[in-house]
Amino acid sequence: MADSKPSNLPSSEGSIPQPPGNDPAVTGYDPNNKWTNYFNILLGRMTPAGQDEFREAAYIKNEERDIARVEEWRDWCFNYSPTVIFMKKNIEALNGDLNAKNVRCRRWRGFNPEAGILICANEMRDRKHLEDTLAHEMVHAWDHLRWKVDWDDLRHAACSEIRASSLSGECRWTREFFTRGNWTLTQQHQNCVRKRAVQSVMNRPSCKDDVQAVKVVNEVWDSCFADTRPFDDIYR
Repeated sequence: MADSKPSNLPSSEGSIPQPPGNDPAVTGYDPNNKWTNYFNILLGRMTPAGQDEFREAAYIKNEERDIARVEEWRDWCFNYSPTVIFMKKNIEALNGDLNAKNVRCRRWRGFNPEAGILICANEMRDRKHLEDTLAHEMVHAWDHLRWKVDWDDLRHAACSEIRASSLSGECRWTREFFTRGNWTLTQQHQNCVRKRAVQSVMNRPSCKDDVQAVKVVNEVWDSCFADTRPFDDIYR
């Protein structure tokens, strides 16, 4: 009896193994057929699970290129971005230090008090997007140093998220209009900040549901949205 080959190993013809649990007939994603994947996405034939597999495969394939590109943008921001330079100086005034060496570009994102800033390289669209992201995370870093934030406290986390979304530029009207298709003219900035803060609080393990997230954001909204430190106003 001939030996059978495990299904998760590449064949002798060099085909790409199927991701664990992926059935192309069900998900619409086939790692060995690029054009079929594109057509399935355009025609709505690829399931959300299939799209996740397709996206993850692209991230893995392009990881080295994405990291190199974002590291170049990061270095530019620390040398020439007025916002990043301003935040860096204000963090240094609180005895902190954020620079190109502790802003790491990988496949994740966020501010970590111990590690610095972690940038999700595969999600950065362009240099302006990275500049906004850096500004967001640097506001978190400033808050951590200035207020000794307890990141496990939902009210603390919500306040910092409100400030970071408001001050970083990621909720300015042009970003909402051209990137997210939000054409609202009134209260656009506030609505964007509130939405992003609620979503961030919802992602925290101690948050029970969206109802609690909205409640926490509302409780701290007035004081935190009005607090523009270390800026004098909302410039971006």
